[in-house]
Amino acid sequence: MTKILEVKNLCKTYVVNKRQNNVLKNVNFSVEEGELVAIMGPSGSGKSTLLYSASGMDAATSGQVIFDGEDIAKMSARDLAAVRLDKMGFIFQQMFMMKNLTILDNIILPAVESKKGNESRKEIEARGRKLMKLLGIEEVADNDINEVSGGQLQRACICRSMINHPKVLFADEPTGALNRSSSDEVMKELLKLNAQGTTVVMVTHDAKVASRCTKVFYIEDGNIKGSKELGRCERTLSDAEMAKREREINNWLIEQGW
Repeated sequence: MTKILEVKNLCKTYVVNKRQNNVLKNVNFSVEEGELVAIMGPSGSGKSTLLYSASGMDAATSGQVIFDGEDIAKMSARDLAAVRLDKMGFIFQQMFMMKNLTILDNIILPAVESKKGNESRKEIEARGRKLMKLLGIEEVADNDINEVSGGQLQRACICRSMINHPKVLFADEPTGALNRSSSDEVMKELLKLNAQGTTVVMVTHDAKVASRCTKVFYIEDGNIKGSKELGRCERTLSDAEMAKREREINNWLIEQGW
């Protein structure tokens, strides 16, 4: 398989009140195309900082981030913004959307802003509605963002993240603000997208979510302490097999000091 993301000796340091805070310390890892990767660790371990630095949302202090064959750590702000818009998708725990736009208009906004295609507004809208249908929320296309449930809004965020056909989908606690039912729905959609070939890298504190991933990284004190290969979570797995995967990841997390 081809590596889509490779992080080499990544460091991130913040200076607060003239004191250095080394959040990430020479982190190394790679992600291959088609993987579903979870980043886990205790609060303050550097999980979200790692996700933001690896996706170019936050500048690394030192090290390399090779994304789709290019070192994004060396890119200009304009070139990096174009990569994030055209080749990456983002989902966050807090479901940020423009209040003055409908759900559909929020979803298609990145495609309208992108310069990589020559699609008409009508074609972009059709693609947005197709994504909404795939995720089961086509009926709320013309709703305002305060007229839908949390689960529907997060699925709309997934649609928005997929509108430009990203090579990697980055997600920071995508189910963290949802109840268990909505969390299961959102995870089901992420699994579906991954099964169709989308690479997903997510931060999560949920062992059940992690048990559905192909690989789990455990970060502590700014460095990756361990990694766990789980293999692909096939849709055909029984409830007993899924429970076994969850026990396996729970036991491994305990060994890591979870």
